[in-house]
Amino acid sequence: MLTLRRKSKPVFLQNKTGDPDAKGVWIGGDHPVAVQSMTTTDTADVDATLTQIYALAMEGCEIVRCTVKDPPDAAGIPSIVRRSPVPIVADIHFDHKMALAALEAGVAKLRLNPGNIRDYNKTKEVVELAVRTGTPIRIGVNMGSLAPDLETSMGHTPEAMVESAMRHVEILEGLGHTDIVISLKAHDVRTTVFAYRLMDKRLAERNTPYPLHLGITEAGMLRDGTIKSSMGLGILLFEGIGDTLRCSLAADPVEEVPVCWGILKGLGLREKGFEITACPSCGRAEIDVLELGRSVEAIAKEYSAPVKVAVMGCVVNGPGESKMADVGVAGGKGKGAIYRRGELVGTFPEERLLGALRVEIEKVIVEQYPEYAHEATLVS
Repeated sequence: MLTLRRKSKPVFLQNKTGDPDAKGVWIGGDHPVAVQSMTTTDTADVDATLTQIYALAMEGCEIVRCTVKDPPDAAGIPSIVRRSPVPIVADIHFDHKMALAALEAGVAKLRLNPGNIRDYNKTKEVVELAVRTGTPIRIGVNMGSLAPDLETSMGHTPEAMVESAMRHVEILEGLGHTDIVISLKAHDVRTTVFAYRLMDKRLAERNTPYPLHLGITEAGMLRDGTIKSSMGLGILLFEGIGDTLRCSLAADPVEEVPVCWGILKGLGLREKGFEITACPSCGRAEIDVLELGRSVEAIAKEYSAPVKVAVMGCVVNGPGESKMADVGVAGGKGKGAIYRRGELVGTFPEERLLGALRVEIEKVIVEQYPEYAHEATLVS
């Protein structure tokens, strides 16, 4: 059973385009855990960046971060903000002029560690503009970029990460900015988990429950990064910690989004698209379970309703698993059985199996998920 979710301060993200209907996302509070990613394109190349943003949004990404590292990026960000279907976060590090440009462009949030600007007056100028424009700021501490004195005195520890983040928090608070989000990312699971636990405790003690953005930084290539992210973020979310998440993979950023959703769906925190249960196959299987599962995944891409589908290789576990799914399919030799809530619908030859399964899926959509009924074209 999931631990009761930590109560955090709600923060609203919306691109400041002048359009009141622009996509907005609440993070924290009682709002769902949000999915985030980051573009890998040159921000100065507006069309390429927007192409990637749209691809991320179509996959279910709700917040996208773009780097604004130099004047060409700053020149491109206004068009990106105006045309983006989701809130844009500007990634800023040391140059306060880039932060000012991003704020003037109307970004939904800054990712900025104010202490890195190293000039109080420049920091003050940025933070005061963020306050005037109502722009939240995410403090992002990574293990690889600790303050030198903390690295020397405390080492590469969760305590050093939390202390580093709190320095930046206190700068923002001292300048009147409290729409703050915090992240504490290490490349390993243990350090990351302990850092977020410690930060949760620290914020509770000072009664400033800022939202927490989760991630394992530099998690690795697609397979290993998925494993590490699922472990670390899954532990924290299970404990009720976390308001947004990103799976930082060395891959196309679009690949990050289904991993995030898989973590959230696996914990019962969000619903989006099919939840597919598939058996690992065994000697009893008389059908290619892997191929059947891939075919069901292909069907799933055509729908966004949260239908639960069980894909089984034989009739031993098929009926039982199907009772816990909306629709189930159990393969046989040259044929397969389809179930609805554990009740047998019928047995179909292999060449008709997927068509019959699709019909039953659409019936479930119409009956159980009417808000997605427009997706059902076979039974409407």
